[in-house]
Amino acid sequence: MSAPIDTIAAVATPPGQGGVGIVRISGPLALPIAETLLGKTPKPRFAHYQSFANADGEEIDQGLLLYFAAPHSFTGEHVVELQGHGGPVVMRLLLARVCELGARPAKPGEFSERAFLNDKLDLAQAEAIADLISSGSEQAAKAAMQSLQGEFSRRVHFLVELITQLRMYVEAAIDFPDEEDVDFLNDGEVLRQLSEIQFYFETTLDAAEQGRLMREGMSVVLAGRPNVGKSSLLNALTGEDTAIVTDVAGTTRDVLREQINLDGMPLHIVDTAGLRDSSDRVEQEGMRRARKEIERADRVLLLIDTEQGFGRPEIDLINNLPRNLALTLVVNKIDIGPIPPSEHCRVNYRLGVSVKTQEGLPELRTHLKESMGFEAAAGSFSARQRHIDALNSAWAHVQQGAEQLQAGAGEFVAEELRLAQQQLGEITGQVTADDLLGKIFSSFCIGK
Repeated sequence: MSAPIDTIAAVATPPGQGGVGIVRISGPLALPIAETLLGKTPKPRFAHYQSFANADGEEIDQGLLLYFAAPHSFTGEHVVELQGHGGPVVMRLLLARVCELGARPAKPGEFSERAFLNDKLDLAQAEAIADLISSGSEQAAKAAMQSLQGEFSRRVHFLVELITQLRMYVEAAIDFPDEEDVDFLNDGEVLRQLSEIQFYFETTLDAAEQGRLMREGMSVVLAGRPNVGKSSLLNALTGEDTAIVTDVAGTTRDVLREQINLDGMPLHIVDTAGLRDSSDRVEQEGMRRARKEIERADRVLLLIDTEQGFGRPEIDLINNLPRNLALTLVVNKIDIGPIPPSEHCRVNYRLGVSVKTQEGLPELRTHLKESMGFEAAAGSFSARQRHIDALNSAWAHVQQGAEQLQAGAGEFVAEELRLAQQQLGEITGQVTADDLLGKIFSSFCIGK
């Protein structure tokens, strides 16, 4: 995509009434429009107090005019901001006047898109703007700010650099196979570089996944045998009687979904049918859906109780979980009995609760917040699912390259590394299809 040459304008402040409203203008006609409204050429980065008039000379509003000369602006173009009183009628009249002078209404996210096209931001930084605006917690805002400042992009660029260096080494080995009778592909240097790339891929993926959870929220599935307290726990976490709770085993036969916020962190809770042997066709379908939800969860809360304990059903469930799925063992009904032994290497965290007395629920909420990155380190950054997918795809190509290396197929190693580099380029926008750009920026608010 090439940088556009027309001029856009939009109200950059939220709809409704407020003390101040801003009309933002960007493009080649921004300065002539400012000169018409001001009656003179504005001084860059200087607040001019001015009356804004319509085409007939009637005053619309009084406020400040600020001019940012290209390329020293958010979009890299000439940018003008009209800061007036924040009423919807005033903003509408100011925007109409600006459009009469040659601008057109901006599309959602078009200012950020121009900043990307003019190399003021890469794609990951541009997306971080929307994440910062929509952040629901202090931690999510800090993570989005880290991405906006380029933390995520720096990690991606470093991975690209590592892959580029390895590509150069591999391709040199292909071009000079008989140089000094040394087999460059098997001299240990390629394996050393592959090991370094693997380490940085794993750390970047872990951090990106944490950033995604802070932005999008965590999907938590409540799983376990019937009557261990899954639906009761759902009701306790949501504060509502969302699920029917009875003493009859198998009451929950379908998937129940609820969303709550823990100190601004979004949490998507999924209650599922109890897992057991059953000949009931409806209950079997409920268990099939439960297993499907478990497979795509970010974390599973595996419930047991102090009466039934931890046994073969739980071990079978854990052994069939996706390999990288986080698992928390929650022991319910600790008000009526001791916590039973439940050692298993796949359990990431365990705690005891009593849904009836509320004991342990504050600790469970704290655990869930920490799992989403509530106490994340200062180096965390925001990320989206498309970033995770691109990182995983790039890493898969690197792994394919390592397999080709063992087979001695240097040309295929180089090709897999090239494809990995291309996938990483899609994160920052170095290699991005036009339709993807349109999809990304159309999700932004107008005026940004």
